Amino acid sequence: MSSLLGLAYRFETGLRDVASGIARRRGWSPAALPFPGYGSGGRVRALGRVVLAPAGTHPESRLRIPGWQRFLTLEAPRTEVEVSVAGTTVTVVSDDDGIVDTVLEVDRPLAGRPEVDVRLRSGHRSASAPAYLASLDAHRGVVCDIDDTVLVTEIAHPLRAFYRTFLQRSVNRRAVPGMADLLRELTAGPEPVPVLYLSNGPWNLIGPLARFLERNGFPPGPLLLTDWGLQPDRWFRDGQAHKRGSLLRLAEDMPGVDWTLVGDTGEHDPALYEEFATAHPDRVAEILLRDVTVGGPVVDRLGDIPVLRAPDGAGLSRARATLHG
Repeated sequence: MSSLLGLAYRFETGLRDVASGIARRRGWSPAALPFPGYGSGGRVRALGRVVLAPAGTHPESRLRIPGWQRFLTLEAPRTEVEVSVAGTTVTVVSDDDGIVDTVLEVDRPLAGRPEVDVRLRSGHRSASAPAYLASLDAHRGVVCDIDDTVLVTEIAHPLRAFYRTFLQRSVNRRAVPGMADLLRELTAGPEPVPVLYLSNGPWNLIGPLARFLERNGFPPGPLLLTDWGLQPDRWFRDGQAHKRGSLLRLAEDMPGVDWTLVGDTGEHDPALYEEFATAHPDRVAEILLRDVTVGGPVVDRLGDIPVLRAPDGAGLSRARATLHG
């Protein structure tokens, strides 16, 4: 099996190299595509990807590639880029999937949504994306899953999920009823409350997912996605490991924040959230699960942490209201 995996990985990598070579001979060149990041104080996590693009193409136009074609992008691995925010610049190299993921330490506290600029070392075709910063005194935060939590996907039905993910236009995707209202409720108040959308979806979908969230009235925030495809040591990216690692990273990056974890009962969210809350009970305020079996509402506890289940956002909001009086 390991030899077969190695052969498949080398074939995929070789195919990408051949396609990239053809594209470069036709005038395509690397373009730095930034994604929204997050941070607190003077610490900013910047995210992005380096892809090949036709001459004269603005990097951000790559976020609007339609339909299944967005999965045919050509990444530019091991490419040097400069990442800048508030006068601080670092030089990093994209990984084997073209991903840029780095932390900038600024010598003063930042607030609001500063723009993070990403450009190639050659100095052309730069682009920027906001970093959503939590205030230094922020005590609340929200981590929210996407598929079947805020966006109807029906992961439990593979053919429907395939159609919705790969073929259906984002403007025709349906939001889970009441979830936008619930997230606005969770982030309400004078204190800026960071909200991060955590999903096993691929980075190729960040454009349509961001537009879906904005169009349906969800609070703005960065998306933490992953990369699909073969890996040197496994056939598919480990989605549970991605979410587990992202939760631990958030706990480290924002040590003063207690998180509300929002997910659904369709896949692994209940177990992953319980695992994180058991290991870090002082970092979780509550767990809210959209029950895809249309059960509930159910109010339970994991130690001192409320665990609420309901079929939609309105049901979860009512359960919270009952719980908190």
